[in-house]
Amino acid sequence: MEKQEIALKAVEEFKKFYPDAICSLEAEDPFQLLVATRLSAQCTDARVNLVTPALFKKYPTMEAFAAADTKDVEELIHSCGFFRQKAKDIIGMANMILENFGGMVPDTIEKLTTLPGVGRKTANLIVGDVYGKPAVVADTHLIRISNRLGLVETKDPLKVEMQLKDLLPPEESNDFCHRAVLHGRALCDARKPKCSECPLSDFCQFSINNK
Repeated sequence: MEKQEIALKAVEEFKKFYPDAICSLEAEDPFQLLVATRLSAQCTDARVNLVTPALFKKYPTMEAFAAADTKDVEELIHSCGFFRQKAKDIIGMANMILENFGGMVPDTIEKLTTLPGVGRKTANLIVGDVYGKPAVVADTHLIRISNRLGLVETKDPLKVEMQLKDLLPPEESNDFCHRAVLHGRALCDARKPKCSECPLSDFCQFSINNK
């Protein structure tokens, strides 16, 4: 089976099993999503969602974050890990967006990745979820599942992103990534994948090779 065919079948199966392709990070505006995504690095989304209500209550606007005291932000996000760098980046992002982008979260990967602490994974999430553009968020779940399906043969996030952009229908790519995360959590575990329960097992190369 060709990679393109596998990709299309995976898209359709994911749609059936995970109809609600939504980001698990909770945010009310683009900047809050950007902040939450920065906090999620090396941290679970569930933990981030516990931390952000108090953070966003104290700093409800981009302007508030730009003027925030670094130590205070560090205390509020401490449990997310790497809190010093994350606090510095969040305050830096707010100031840079206000100064360079007129207070609007940028809508391209090129502009987003000029912000402190924003890599391609975060930029793709914003571009896809906020602006509805084709995007591939190459997180650990997507990388693992794409390799197991046989769509890619690399763990390099940039290569995975670029190769999947060639294989996935543009209008499906962002939702596919969210569904891959849900699938990774539900069935396609890194250590003990539940292939016998998986709707993709008939064409997943990992499952086929391990029968």
